[in-house]
Amino acid sequence: MKKLLGLMLGMSLIAAGCSNEAEDTANNTDTEEVVVTDDAGHEVSVPENPERIIGTYLEDDLLTLEETPVVQWTVGEESIQEYLQPEGLEGVPLMPFDLPFEAVTLEEPDLLLLSSSDLADGDKYDSYSKIAPTFVVESGSYDDWRDRLTRVSEVFGKEDLAEEKINEYNSVVENTAADLEEEVGDESAVAIWWTGDSYFISNQDKSSGEVLYNDLGLTAPPLVEELSADNETPWIEASLESLAELEADHIFFIGTDEGDSEAAFSDDVFSNIPAIENGNVYEYTKADSWLYSGYIANSLIVEDVEEALVSN
Repeated sequence: MKKLLGLMLGMSLIAAGCSNEAEDTANNTDTEEVVVTDDAGHEVSVPENPERIIGTYLEDDLLTLEETPVVQWTVGEESIQEYLQPEGLEGVPLMPFDLPFEAVTLEEPDLLLLSSSDLADGDKYDSYSKIAPTFVVESGSYDDWRDRLTRVSEVFGKEDLAEEKINEYNSVVENTAADLEEEVGDESAVAIWWTGDSYFISNQDKSSGEVLYNDLGLTAPPLVEELSADNETPWIEASLESLAELEADHIFFIGTDEGDSEAAFSDDVFSNIPAIENGNVYEYTKADSWLYSGYIANSLIVEDVEEALVSN
């Protein structure tokens, strides 16, 4: 009998030990996190494997890092990042750009990334932090998407993946730039965005200009250099008078709908621009990636430029 009682007691202790160990493991799994300082100086406790991520206007970076957010950025119901839909955002619910507290709460996020400290003005940051760990990425301060991607990767511990993607992009850019040098030499190019009957030229060092000039080595027309000097705006409005003097061999035109370039350049003021004279206008719409910046956006722009200037 004593042996039986001893055996039963031993088994009970083992079972209790296993139970406690399993419970401790579960508790450790639930509480594992890493503390990262965000761009606003907050020390944020980030869960190890967040599953319900909100990161509006950082979706390019998230998808590049193989993280799919539970919602996507929008202004209204029609203004979305259309180029990202086939990359993983198709069917993902919309979230207003100003991140209303009620809408964020309903999504039950376990991590919230804010693309600007402006979204956390006043007591907003504290309010968001009560919903989920909140990390500010001051995206406007990153002139190069590579730096922004690296910063976002730190939140997920995916710095190696970010580096891999950056190296992939740099390799493609190097090869494409060599092809362009052989094909068009020092011919000049410009990206023009036409919206609301106004014309905007891409800054030489930002948005599409970053790809055209810094990555692919195309020549910037004098007007682009002039407007970009001491200007931090990604897209700079240009007057009809200045466009009349534009010396560009190639124009990458971004409109709202297909065929907009015909209306945009119908005025006689454009008739002497070399690109228009020679039929070197390549048309895109807001559904393309030319108005954005990121690994996916810039990769698609590189493909567009190669197709326009090399493949033809």
